[in-house]
Amino acid sequence: MAPPTISGESYQIWVVRMQTYLEALDLWEAIEDDYEIVPLPNNPTIAQIKNHKERKTMKSKAKICLYTTVSSTIFTRIMSLKSAKEVWDCLKTEYEGDERIRGMQVLNLVREFELQRMKESETINEYSDRLLNIANRVRLLGSTFNDSRIVEKILVTVPEKFEATVTTLENTKDLSKITLAELLSAFQAQEQQRVMRHEGVVEGALLVKHQDEGRNKKKQNKKIQGQNSENVAKSKKASYPPCRHCEKKGHPHFKCWRILDAKCSKCNQQGHGAVICKAKI
Repeated sequence: MAPPTISGESYQIWVVRMQTYLEALDLWEAIEDDYEIVPLPNNPTIAQIKNHKERKTMKSKAKICLYTTVSSTIFTRIMSLKSAKEVWDCLKTEYEGDERIRGMQVLNLVREFELQRMKESETINEYSDRLLNIANRVRLLGSTFNDSRIVEKILVTVPEKFEATVTTLENTKDLSKITLAELLSAFQAQEQQRVMRHEGVVEGALLVKHQDEGRNKKKQNKKIQGQNSENVAKSKKASYPPCRHCEKKGHPHFKCWRILDAKCSKCNQQGHGAVICKAKI
């Protein structure tokens, strides 16, 4: 594994990761104790030579690990330091600052925490992650920040849509002893219920919309069919030649009212046929 690189904005996180990295390689002792390498005595034993070499190599390995985590600009400021302990302390002084500076950083983070409010568009997980990020930065600076403070913050800053869950918790649990995990689980359950209800409403609306679209489509098809039939009838009428009796278009000559030489068999009148007779018999 490559060692974690240092960043000016996340020095405290780098410290935790780098210490764990050095402990895994059995090199943390070279920085924590900063022991001196005693010269070998005259006529040393094999065990003394081996121990001397191991302790010297350990310090060199710890130093090179620190070198590989910094940029070229930072390296030029620490390259003249003799031991890994000196390199570690130099980085600590530059990026962590003294007690007064750390105190100011803690105050700024606490102020930022107090100003947080949950947005309507946020989920409870997103909001809690935002609060935990600030709380952990305070902890990395060496100050205490209990989860109970995050629980209180969430209870008083969540939107009105969580009021039912807050009331239920007040009636069933001791809020001074509720854990952050229990609180988040309760809010997450309400969010899931809201999502399921919303999906049900959407599905119902889509079904109604689909049924309305089907009915409208049927009406539209009937209307189109009626228009097509009417157009066909009009086209058929327009295709007739001028009537030889009245000289008008739109009907065949045998349906013309002005057939002068025809005699109706229904009304016994001259001038039209029985097919188009309007007499009520």
